[in-house]
Amino acid sequence: MSKTSVKSTALEQRVSLHQHGFGAWSMQILTRYGLLLLCIALIIFFSLATPAFASMLTLQAILSSKSKIALLALAATIPMIVGKIDLNVGFGIVLWHILAITLQVQYGFSWQFAVAAVLVLSALYGLLNGILVALADIDSFVATLGSGTVLYAIALWHSGGRQIVGDLPDAFSALHHTEIFGIPIVAFYVLFVAVVLWLITEHTPLGRCMYAVGGNPAAARLNGISVNRFTIGAFIASSLLTGFTGVLIASEQGVGQASVGMDYLLPALVGAFLGSTTIRPGRVNVWGTVVGIAVLAIGIAGIQQFGGDFWVEPLFNGITLLLSITIAGYAQRRRLLNQKAVQHSQAAIVPAQLPTSKTEIARK
Repeated sequence: MSKTSVKSTALEQRVSLHQHGFGAWSMQILTRYGLLLLCIALIIFFSLATPAFASMLTLQAILSSKSKIALLALAATIPMIVGKIDLNVGFGIVLWHILAITLQVQYGFSWQFAVAAVLVLSALYGLLNGILVALADIDSFVATLGSGTVLYAIALWHSGGRQIVGDLPDAFSALHHTEIFGIPIVAFYVLFVAVVLWLITEHTPLGRCMYAVGGNPAAARLNGISVNRFTIGAFIASSLLTGFTGVLIASEQGVGQASVGMDYLLPALVGAFLGSTTIRPGRVNVWGTVVGIAVLAIGIAGIQQFGGDFWVEPLFNGITLLLSITIAGYAQRRRLLNQKAVQHSQAAIVPAQLPTSKTEIARK
């Protein structure tokens, strides 16, 4: 079997209204698009409860503050597709945003060179994590937790535990603060990245191989897929996107400090896990991640407009993470049952197709 014959949707259960009836069809729609419907319901509810919620100002605030979390959630989604977890979506941006500022303020580099240096270093760091996971065979959670802690220590050493403040070029600040038709430019970054990742993961052999690696590495290896190469590549892509997000954080805040970063880790992971419960339930997917982040952003923004305390956001994120993992686990078990059903049905068909005589065997 060739690599291109492995389709990411080959084992998904398809229910039609005509063949399976309204009940099964409506359940499939609810399962796939329930989170999107919840997102719409939250918008309607908060708009009716607090009319100020349904305003351009609220939309701009949500897009500006949550777009970076969305980028990190998409970064976390890439390794999850190959069955790994990358905690450096939280640890990495601590050093990357500090480095983007110090290279300009303390070392006099142009903002273009500072951005390029951060992206190159983040890609190399992703390569290191990929090697630890794929070649050294260290559990991804342990590997990225250990390397991320080291990276955090380097950030403390590099900054001396102090805030890094200085005059930054207007062009660098414009990377985050520009608006297009009243919409923050960071929202367009999210849209661009999501579309590119969706095209790659859903419509190319590369994406199908990634899902094959995440679904069953042993079977993928038997089909000629280089599991190590796709695993390492996923960590490089994830770290590169994390580095870009770190640059955006530096552009937004204009201040480098080691306390920034860890607040992004939990929401990013929540968004990625929550995304695996919708659009394509039981499987991590790009648009599911975007919807998951949208639910978090709208829910938290609405609660804050109701006067929620400062501890409401982490509480909301923590509860949502537990629920999303529970639902994702249930959906994954359903997918496994569907796979077994498909395999049994195929096994039942095979005997009827076997040749019944030596002449047929020779002919075949």
